Amino acid sequence: MTDIVDDLKWRGLFAQSTDQDALRKALADGPVTFYCGFDPTAASLHVGHLVQVLTVRRLQQAGHRPIALVGGATGQIGDPRPTAERTLNDPETVANWVTRLRAQIEPFLSFEGPNAATMVNNLDWTAGMSAIEFLRDIGKHFRVSKMLAKDSVARRLESDQGISYTEFSYQLLQGMDFLELYRRHGCTLQQGGSDQWGNLTAGLDLIHRLEPGAEVHALATPLMVKADGTKFGKSESGAVWLDPEMTTPYAFYQFWLNVDDRDVSSYMRILSFKSREQLEELEKLTEERPQARAAQRALAEELTTLVHGEEQCAAVIAASKALFGQGELAGLDEATLGASLSELPHAKVAALGSVVDLFVEVGLAPSKSAARRTVKEGGAYVNNVKVADEDAVPAPEDLLHGRWLVLRRGKKNLAAIEVAVG
Repeated sequence: MTDIVDDLKWRGLFAQSTDQDALRKALADGPVTFYCGFDPTAASLHVGHLVQVLTVRRLQQAGHRPIALVGGATGQIGDPRPTAERTLNDPETVANWVTRLRAQIEPFLSFEGPNAATMVNNLDWTAGMSAIEFLRDIGKHFRVSKMLAKDSVARRLESDQGISYTEFSYQLLQGMDFLELYRRHGCTLQQGGSDQWGNLTAGLDLIHRLEPGAEVHALATPLMVKADGTKFGKSESGAVWLDPEMTTPYAFYQFWLNVDDRDVSSYMRILSFKSREQLEELEKLTEERPQARAAQRALAEELTTLVHGEEQCAAVIAASKALFGQGELAGLDEATLGASLSELPHAKVAALGSVVDLFVEVGLAPSKSAARRTVKEGGAYVNNVKVADEDAVPAPEDLLHGRWLVLRRGKKNLAAIEVAVG
């Protein structure tokens, strides 16, 4: 077995554990069966979940047996948020989301070999349980004083909204999950984010009460934050999802490409599967030549490949280069080009006008006189072709896939024009 604790610490993936020495020994003696839970509170996982998904993968690669739990039961309740009650989704919606999340998690894990992964749904052991059974068999072993001390519960109790019994009971459900997985699969480690620490230890306490002598552990990873104080996993347009229909592969790639230099080293250690030597070399390049963005490019390529596959990653890299004049725009497929242009300032027009008018329409120039000046100075491009005539009007055959023009002012200011079809 690989001793994984030191590697997790070096990568910044070890926030706290119940007994570090005992956990280190268990992992060294291994294999350890462990689990991580994901609640279907949306139709897709987002990049914040990648910390847990990839840590599960890392532990499996070190020889341990993962259980990925998608919470068909807990997803109907929702872990308490700090400020307000969650909107409860109907069972059919949650069931659909369970299926979608399982499909997103499965490609990251191996389901073959001696440490094959297992996928489970906690609805399997809660659906048939009556409220009386739940209160007698599970609720009896929880102390309200300890439940009230949980950070998210305490904050809600102090707020005007308060907290419902429904969300207050969430930690009982998660605690029962660990007990069931211990009994069904010999699971002895629960992994999760540090904001889940109260729920993680609730499961340990329940097992210790009902299974005397059981040796079980909890491991929490730190929450990722941005150097500027904004929430990790958010872009200007909102959450960055793993579902390509909700966040395009191009936008996903650009999110990582635009990571702040102050954050990229920590993100690489947490999320990349490159060796320590490779990561240290990229960190060195960031310090010496930050303008090259070598670390961001490496991270964007690796994670886009992991989440969306090599073919999609190659397509978005080609699109990214082509938009800035380093490749052929006409060679991009319609879906990739459309996704990349949707991330740019864009305007929809009924018919083609002059380049000057289009520059003003899309906001690349504040006025026609400014647009003419850009053309005159050699800084105006349509589909990466320099515009020399101030009165130039693009021809219909210039439209990419019969719909789009890519406008550029100088080297970096891009925008898109879409001509209405029909």
